[in-house]
Amino acid sequence: MSAALPYRPFDADNHYYEATDAFTRHLDPSLGSRVIQWCEIEGRTYPVIAGKVFRGVANATFDPVAEPGCLSQYFRGNPNGDNPLDLLRARNPIRAEYRDRDARLAVMDDQGLDRVWMFPTLGMIYEEPLRHDPEAVTLLFGAFNRWLDEDWGFAYRDRIFASPYITLVDCGWACRELEWAIDRGARTIVMRPAAPTTASGQVSPADARFDPFWARVNEAGITVVVHAGDSGYTSHGYARDGCCSWSGRWRTSSRR
Repeated sequence: MSAALPYRPFDADNHYYEATDAFTRHLDPSLGSRVIQWCEIEGRTYPVIAGKVFRGVANATFDPVAEPGCLSQYFRGNPNGDNPLDLLRARNPIRAEYRDRDARLAVMDDQGLDRVWMFPTLGMIYEEPLRHDPEAVTLLFGAFNRWLDEDWGFAYRDRIFASPYITLVDCGWACRELEWAIDRGARTIVMRPAAPTTASGQVSPADARFDPFWARVNEAGITVVVHAGDSGYTSHGYARDGCCSWSGRWRTSSRR
C-alpha cells in the first residue's frame, strides 16, 4: 500500500488491549470494592466493577484473544452466513504489539503506517457500569490515564498518539485532567457518545456548566474524539436489556 502512495497512511482508529492492571495500577487498593478489582470464577478472570461481576467481555484479560481480522467477511455482508461468536472462538495467545509500544511500532513499519491514533478497548465500556457514582468514574479514569501515560505515552516518538479518557461527570475534574494530559503531550482525548451522569443527574455535554472545559479544549486546539462505546442505550429504553448490548450477551438471529 505504501509503495503506491506518495505518503504513508495515518490510521485514526488503532486500539490496544489493556494490561490487566490498566485500571488498578494507580488506584488506591482500598477503593477496589467501590471502583474496580478482579475475581476468578470457575477458572475465568472477571473484572468486578462497583462490587458487581462484569461479564460484558468474555475474556477481559485478552489472553488468549481472537485472531485479527476474523470478522472481516462478517462485516462485508457475511457471505458464509457465519455466527460472529463462532468466528471469535478461534483464539491465539496475546501478541506483544497489542500491549507494547515498541513492538507496535515495528508492526506499523511492516504495515506501512506512519502514525496512529490509539484508543481504549475496555476503557470505552467501563463508564456506564459506574454511572451511579460519578466520583468513582473519575477515580477509575484518573488511574487509567496514568497507566496509559506510562505504558503507551500520549505522543510516543511522534508516531503513536494514545488518547486519555476524559469524562464530564465532574467538570472540575475534567478540566484538571485535561490540563494534566496537555502538559504530558496529549494531542487527542477520547470520550464516549453519551450524556454524562453527574451528581445532579444526566446532563447534555453541551450544557453551559461544561463551558470551562470546552473553552480550554478550544484554546488548546486539542482534538476530542467521540468514540463508540457503551452509551447506555439499553438503560434508556432504545433496546431490550441483554440484547446486542455490552452488558448482556451478543445475540444473533438464526441462519437463513
